[in-house]
Amino acid sequence: MTLEEVMEHLAQLGSEQTKKTFLRHGAQEPLYGVKVGDLKKLVKVVKKDRELALALYASGSTDAMYLAGLSIDPKTMTKAELQLWAGQANWYMLTEYTVAGVAAESSIALELAREWLQSPNELLATCGWSTYANYISVTPDEKLDLHEIAGLLEQARTTIHTERNRVRYTMNSFVIIVGTYCEPLSKIAIEVAAEIGGVQVAVGQTACKVPLASAYIHKAEAMGRIGKKKKTCIC
Repeated sequence: MTLEEVMEHLAQLGSEQTKKTFLRHGAQEPLYGVKVGDLKKLVKVVKKDRELALALYASGSTDAMYLAGLSIDPKTMTKAELQLWAGQANWYMLTEYTVAGVAAESSIALELAREWLQSPNELLATCGWSTYANYISVTPDEKLDLHEIAGLLEQARTTIHTERNRVRYTMNSFVIIVGTYCEPLSKIAIEVAAEIGGVQVAVGQTACKVPLASAYIHKAEAMGRIGKKKKTCIC
């Protein structure tokens, strides 16, 4: 399919109700309001067509950008392309999921995560924390920089409640991911989670809640899932 054909198909799949839901969560126009489940069904159409995926992201439509992230092969992405994607992402669904997921499975995941999470730009910082968290969830513990991750846990412990809104959310998620997927640092993450307690994040006119990190990690522990890596973080 061509870019025009995919965009037309997205327009047909969109609904006003889904669009209103995305807008309440912070989405920006243009968007059609296509459910993520329907976007996933289109991956087989776009997959392996790198140029089409790049064109979809460049369209500026949230639906097309999300589809691009589901379809692209992360290993083919250059630093310049991922920097461009991060800069064009205009709300958290794109920065924390689309861009972060692709970046985490790229060959330059750590380089980008380290750069982004210290950014003064809130959206870019959330992308950095989410990229690093996703990277941890799919990378064997022996390949992780445990000293660096412990330092980031300490940063979360001491600054999370004074950080910017969505950065608080992704910092909290980072603690959960370390506690759940990085066995050598799980106990430290549990200690950090207990100390930070509940994290307040403004989620607009939505029913979304910030997960309590300690409860989330303990639940994974009770299920015997600590340290079990994911096959992919792109979803």
